[in-house]
Amino acid sequence: MTRRRGRRGFGLLACGTLLLAGCGPAEPDRGAATTAPGPTAARSFAPGAAGVGDSYFPSYGNGGYDVANYTIKVRYDPETDKLTGTTTVRATATADLSAFNLDLAGLTVRSVTVDGAAARHARTDDELVVTPATGLTTGNGFVTEIRYDGKPTPLRTEALGEGGWLHTADGAIALGQPESASTWFPVNDHPSDKATYDVEITVPKGLTAVGNGVPKGKSTAGDWTTWRWSETSPMASYLTTVAIGKFRVTTAEHKGRPVFSAVTTQLPEGAPDRSIARTVEVADYLESLFGPYPFDAYGGVVVADSRIRYALETQSRPVYSAGFFRQGDNTEVVAHELAHQWYGDSVSIQRWQDIWLNEGLATYAEWLWAEHSGSSTVQRTFEQKYAGASAQVWRTPPGRPGVENLFGSSVYDRGAMTVHALRIAVGDTRFFGILRAWAAERKNGNATTADFVALAERVAGKQLDKLFDAWLFGTERPPLPKSR
Repeated sequence: MTRRRGRRGFGLLACGTLLLAGCGPAEPDRGAATTAPGPTAARSFAPGAAGVGDSYFPSYGNGGYDVANYTIKVRYDPETDKLTGTTTVRATATADLSAFNLDLAGLTVRSVTVDGAAARHARTDDELVVTPATGLTTGNGFVTEIRYDGKPTPLRTEALGEGGWLHTADGAIALGQPESASTWFPVNDHPSDKATYDVEITVPKGLTAVGNGVPKGKSTAGDWTTWRWSETSPMASYLTTVAIGKFRVTTAEHKGRPVFSAVTTQLPEGAPDRSIARTVEVADYLESLFGPYPFDAYGGVVVADSRIRYALETQSRPVYSAGFFRQGDNTEVVAHELAHQWYGDSVSIQRWQDIWLNEGLATYAEWLWAEHSGSSTVQRTFEQKYAGASAQVWRTPPGRPGVENLFGSSVYDRGAMTVHALRIAVGDTRFFGILRAWAAERKNGNATTADFVALAERVAGKQLDKLFDAWLFGTERPPLPKSR
């Protein structure tokens, strides 16, 4: 995510099931563990956990299963703001389950089946509790189909703002971090459970519906058009997006991959179009530093809505607020969001505390692009950020920022300063070796700060504890490192 300069905390997606220490609703009683009849009688079945146990957002996601694929088919009418959907979840049980949860905010569930058999379902706030006819055994795959409808409702909290499915002037957009997907489909809504996606979006004829991944064509029947998208690389749920409305669409091919970009027609043609048109140029430059581009498609979407004042690295097709282009062309924000395709999207965080791994590296990519473009050197930018950082930045450790500072300046700017301090400490050859190894070895997976530190020490061939302790976890300004 890129924040608009000079503003803090706006446009971030609210966390509808946020639980901080000691607050929030108590865990509902789902009944005692049950034993399935018949051949599985020797097993003890129990409900899956309502949350993955992330220390920042304990109720995000769910336990007991691992999703492989979501097939989502939705129909949306902007005139009535009504969404009708069917989502098929293909998953594998990681425990013997008598029941399991999916995250779903608002929307009315009409029916649920598991492996073709009707399943009982109940709602507890933004949790959908599914009880299959028979228990699900560890290691076995299962298929759940959920039919639902209603008016999507954005998620809101005082700490993180509003986001999710937003009804717009000419359609809708689903967007937000750290949570958004549950406002338009049932999901295991935590980045630790990545999956592939096949999405069909049916909208009134004349509107465009943009999604993630490779465009799979469109078809029109009567007054409705269905747009199809496929993301075959595992994707964290908050990186899913839908943008519905009237857009100037450009398509091309680059290195055998489709390029699909869309700029809202609410904006006059100009800086947004020119900036997004440089997507593959920026991606190729970053590829020369980070290693092969990790996905099967390129592109970008520019929207104009007062609630969206940020850019977000939605996988393979970032979304940008129109505000980034008010002063003219802006390829630095494009560099930031494209860097996330490696760091944040392909290599995803295992827990939200480690968000600096996404934002620090993406911010550093902005510095690299600025140097490549001739506007500033990385060293000069580092020194300016170091000298100009507020006391709050130094008091807030980016490796442990707390929920209230999850998208604060420490995570972005001090995170990027940490990256440059590492570069000075190990030299350019080992530094870029670390970045390439991180992208290659963790591709399509999840990782933590501890994993990054271990890889950096292995590639550098030396201990780096003091550096990371000072820059990531200290509460005082570290000494300015001397450039080589």
